[in-house]
Amino acid sequence: MADTDKKILLVEDDEFLSSLIKNRLHRENFRVALATDGEEAIEALKKETPDLVLLDLILPKRLGFEVMEEVQNNPEIKRPPFMIISNLSQKEDVKRAQDLGAVDYFIKAQIMIDDLIKRVKAFMDAGADNYVPE
Repeated sequence: MADTDKKILLVEDDEFLSSLIKNRLHRENFRVALATDGEEAIEALKKETPDLVLLDLILPKRLGFEVMEEVQNNPEIKRPPFMIISNLSQKEDVKRAQDLGAVDYFIKAQIMIDDLIKRVKAFMDAGADNYVPE
């Protein structure tokens, strides 16, 4: 069972997908905050540093890449670990996300929710320094 002190910021503009992921994470006893665009994500990160950010890259207002760049360049924001959940599947996009600090990258069309939750739990159990993506 997951530690209820672990908080995840889910940044996803697709209402159905965000609801599905949020509900599954709640069932695993994670606390989940939701942001539906890049600006909301940045504002949330200025207030609190979650244990993990699940971040879509194609978002309204500011792209996920821009969110990661803001976190990297803004000393007011502590740098949380990011897991990317995106439809962008080009090698350049994956590399850019990794260069900006993503610990894992999921392509929406190729990942089952159960697998995503399993990897989130593995990350939370291992910690940022010991997590090895599958």
